[in-house]
Amino acid sequence: MGHEITEEDKNATYVVLPAYNEATRIRPVIVDIASKGYNMVIVNDGSSDNTLEVVKQVKKEFPDKIHIFSLMINRGVGIATQTGFEAVLRFNPKYVVSMDSDGQHSADDLDEMIKPLVTGEAEAVIGVRPFEDMPKTRSFANSVMNFLTKIFYRVDVSDSQTGFRAITVDALDKISINAVGYLISSEFIREVNDNNIPFAEVPIQTIYTPETQAKGTNVTVALKILFQMIKHQF
Repeated sequence: MGHEITEEDKNATYVVLPAYNEATRIRPVIVDIASKGYNMVIVNDGSSDNTLEVVKQVKKEFPDKIHIFSLMINRGVGIATQTGFEAVLRFNPKYVVSMDSDGQHSADDLDEMIKPLVTGEAEAVIGVRPFEDMPKTRSFANSVMNFLTKIFYRVDVSDSQTGFRAITVDALDKISINAVGYLISSEFIREVNDNNIPFAEVPIQTIYTPETQAKGTNVTVALKILFQMIKHQF
């Protein structure tokens, strides 16, 4: 029988959520996470809408579960996630998770994401999306990025661009993330590999809406990441 995630495990876990202009989508995401007993560090990435106000309202419902940090201007998902990784350390977690705040990821997968960390099977985890469920252009772009991640970073993974990842705090202390934008996904995998951190892949569900399909790694984003990868080689 598999390990059951306990309340103690959840209390030791903090979910980092970078958020940019997610006022219409973020509330159900953070309510669901908090209702399942997980802590959160939400990084408002210089949103120009009322994302911050929405998060503050939900914090009133879960005052001990939600911690808010804000960037003055929009810095991109890479910097926002790094900010969350740095901020979360003040709460002395055992496990740190990062996921999207737009509703693309399901809080139902959190238990499975941290389970390899809790059991000691791995020190880092990436959530693998079902490519067959993706729009064709998105599936193609992600397949290309898997190939480029293997070429540039010498790591063969099933979903190099996933935004759903988990890591022990000890392993987080070993890695260095410097990416500004979506390159953070490949860079996270590179750092885990280069530091010989045992990692696992966990299947996750992905919730596609017109809004979430408009974001993430499409062909244009893949080209931008490619140029960043080349730049980082020199």
